[in-house]
Amino acid sequence: MLRMMDQQARDLVKAIFPPGDVSDEPEDILAYGFDATGNECAPELVAFPRSPEQVSETLKLANERGFTVTARGAGTGFVGASIPVRHGVALVMTRMNRILEIDRDNFTALVEPGLVTGQFQKEVEKLGLFYPPDPASLNVSTLGGNIAMGAGGPRAVKYGVTRDYTLGLEVVLPTGEIIQTGARTVKSVVGYDFTRLMVGSEGTLGIITKIRLRLLPKPDVVRTMLAMFGSVNDSAMAVAAITKEGIIPRTLEFMDKNSVTAVEKYIGAGLPADAEALLLIETDGAKELAEKEINMIKKICSQLNATQLRVARDEAERETLWKARRSLSQAISRISPTKINEDITVPRSKIPDLISKLSELADKVNLPIVNFGHAGDGNIHVNVMTDKNNKEEYARALGAVDEIFAICLALGGTISGEHGIGLEKARYLESEIGKAGIDLIKRVKIAFDPNDILNPGKITPEGV
Repeated sequence: MLRMMDQQARDLVKAIFPPGDVSDEPEDILAYGFDATGNECAPELVAFPRSPEQVSETLKLANERGFTVTARGAGTGFVGASIPVRHGVALVMTRMNRILEIDRDNFTALVEPGLVTGQFQKEVEKLGLFYPPDPASLNVSTLGGNIAMGAGGPRAVKYGVTRDYTLGLEVVLPTGEIIQTGARTVKSVVGYDFTRLMVGSEGTLGIITKIRLRLLPKPDVVRTMLAMFGSVNDSAMAVAAITKEGIIPRTLEFMDKNSVTAVEKYIGAGLPADAEALLLIETDGAKELAEKEINMIKKICSQLNATQLRVARDEAERETLWKARRSLSQAISRISPTKINEDITVPRSKIPDLISKLSELADKVNLPIVNFGHAGDGNIHVNVMTDKNNKEEYARALGAVDEIFAICLALGGTISGEHGIGLEKARYLESEIGKAGIDLIKRVKIAFDPNDILNPGKITPEGV
């Protein structure tokens, strides 16, 4: 039976770690009890492992003493997956942050989970290599967190998501055993694919302590273009026409009018006031191919009534074009005190229908709904703007979220493209995968974690 930690349990955990790597000081308890959702629940003890053995000993002790353990990285998640809802120990993996190996001959790297994604990308690019997954939080978020949550990013349209680059893992199971999954090779079909099972499992089935990643050769050049449209439908038609032409861009990002207006007010990016939609498009690869594709895309956008086209001539201009997209989160936060951020995904051909229905919904609930995201793979970030302190308005906002998920599923989509389920979406899970799916998730969880000590209360509505 799970219970709060007594002093003896605290002392036993503290004995596993050197004094500077474990704390029950109020400032540490506070710092590691929340994530990007703003929800909070304090752990009773915070520890910073430096080895898989320390993780293993902590989990074995948790099973013996009946307390819970929640692993976390940088806490950038949007669904509450790293919040220790039943207190216990927060294992903060950020001190396991080394690059252990970069194998240039076989295009792989072995890293620890606390390594920041953007830092890893910079290091491999120095060697002419390329790690494509690029969540918006890449300069803060950790590779272990990216894998636990199945992170995506703008480049997913061409290169895929984090799971597509995860070859193998070292994982400490909830009962303390240390296992190796996957292989150093691209091909491996030995037994069940535990690597894929761990990716996106939100820290409920094991704690990742080493990661084997697949790398690619670094593209020779990147070309970047901003295209403005007078209608959302024209921009959506451009997305469809680009892919129909056989072009798979490096990125194909979408911003609606509310997004454009918010960014323009925030940073004065020089975006036209009458723009109903914006596409940020990149191609990459060999110089001739990247140039050819960006010119083809430019022609397609012109034929579909783009009101303005900007092609970056150098890296400085490329950064300027990206500034509007990267400023979005801060910009829209100024619209209302509270932002409910969802990451629904629909077939990209359904994006015009989705945006139209979201506009109707915004009018119905009388709240701003701001839409932007990865149009190339149909992943749209839908932001309902509200004030949590206004109970009546916040209730309308939550009702809007219910309708957003219903709209998404009716269009053949999924309720989460890259954020995960965690706490925030658990009550919606059955609407997508059904009761049988929920029951199967619970059976898998019990098989891995019979005492429910590892990150309990996540994914399914009431945990296990």
